[in-house]
Amino acid sequence: MNTMVSFACRLFTTMVMLCMFLTSSAFAQDVKFTSSDKKIEQAFDWAKSMALHYKGHPADPVGPWYESALPPRDAFCMRDVSHQSIGAEILGLQRENHNMLTLFARNISVSKNWCSYWEMNKSGKPAPEDYRNDREFWYNLPANFDVLYASWRLYLWAGDKYYINDPAFVHFQEKTVKDYIDAWVLAADSMLNRPAHPNAPVPFNESDAFHRCRGLPSYSEGVPNLKTGADLVAALYRGLLTYSAIQASKGKQVEALKYAAKAEKYRQQLEADWWDAKENLYFTYYSNDHHFGRDEGETFLLWFDALKDSTRIKQTLGHLSSKTWNVENTSYLPLIFYNNGSWQKARDYILYLSDKNTERREYPEVSFGVVEGVVQGLMGITPDARSLSVGTIYKTTDNSNATISNLPLLGTLINVTHQNTQQSSLTNAGKRQLKWKAMFYGNYKHVFVNEKQTPVKQFTDTSGKRISFVEVVVKPGQQVKVSVK
Repeated sequence: MNTMVSFACRLFTTMVMLCMFLTSSAFAQDVKFTSSDKKIEQAFDWAKSMALHYKGHPADPVGPWYESALPPRDAFCMRDVSHQSIGAEILGLQRENHNMLTLFARNISVSKNWCSYWEMNKSGKPAPEDYRNDREFWYNLPANFDVLYASWRLYLWAGDKYYINDPAFVHFQEKTVKDYIDAWVLAADSMLNRPAHPNAPVPFNESDAFHRCRGLPSYSEGVPNLKTGADLVAALYRGLLTYSAIQASKGKQVEALKYAAKAEKYRQQLEADWWDAKENLYFTYYSNDHHFGRDEGETFLLWFDALKDSTRIKQTLGHLSSKTWNVENTSYLPLIFYNNGSWQKARDYILYLSDKNTERREYPEVSFGVVEGVVQGLMGITPDARSLSVGTIYKTTDNSNATISNLPLLGTLINVTHQNTQQSSLTNAGKRQLKWKAMFYGNYKHVFVNEKQTPVKQFTDTSGKRISFVEVVVKPGQQVKVSVK
């Protein structure tokens, strides 16, 4: 009897979750962005159409998925999914995120030294382009920490505790922050003296990519003789800090403090060992012949939010914007530049990535990156499931207006309008109450909620900009307008 009841409960829960996914997807695929800045509006429309074009076929054996690898492969890889996941959530691809991240979490194994499958295809198999067997495969070591970070960001965005509480994800978290680090010799004090191939197949064949690249210590794949990448150090920092945040959300403060301290060791190493004082830039790799060098990789220092020195952040942004990168790297830049105060440059990247003349703009990361760049970057929309709240702040260099409608987050749907930089409105179009933190750049003395003067609060962001804000509860079906003077 107990077994039958348990099965019935699980079945009911599954049906409820499926209905929630289907309902959210139906609404969210109608997500709409309009703006008086018509170039940005057109860029979003192109990106939305292109991204939804990559949605997998419902009958594919792997289950719900979207393209997040080289398009001819009909596949998705850990790095690309981690980057595309919030853009996908915005566009209603909740079931796809749920399925793909679960597959990555479930497929770590001791036989692969706690790696997962770097890339899977629509048949539900590890992609043969990257996998031969558990001893011979391609794998980039930042991937586990990227997936860990992505699952946390999806929890914050959607409010779905599955991403932090499901046994498959808990197992993935624990193995990643412990056994995986041990297996690949990734302790903070080992990063510059770790062996090049700590888990190489025996006999080792240097000319076989599935031997040589079984545990690449970077996302930069074109650097030979690589011991450690700065992006791996940044990924370790963010992964351990994410695990700390997960533990804190569960009330496990001792564990949270322990892993926050572990994370900080990587950040300190990044600042002490990887900064090139001569060039005022970060090195991005360390070779097996004990030399620092510079190639790709700076993007991930900012993606993983591993830099705290505002002067060094500015130097890094300046170097990134001074060069032309491949579209994979460039697709990260709209959100990165919006988040770091370079709004005009962020806009430029959105227009560049969506331009029909940009080479390889069809690569899947591009369109998903543009969607996230507009919603989280330009519109400044940041949900936080821990407090059932959403923050907004308009990051524009002119007096343009912009609206996002039918945006799914925290189990509800919202519409947000920014009227220049001094007035915003939020409509709760769903069925779940949330708290709105309406923020505005500037040192304002007065804030009005639905034209009623309300006490204003203020803080200074990491770039030194003053922000005025108010927090207000928005009930289902309610619209609230906030302005500052």
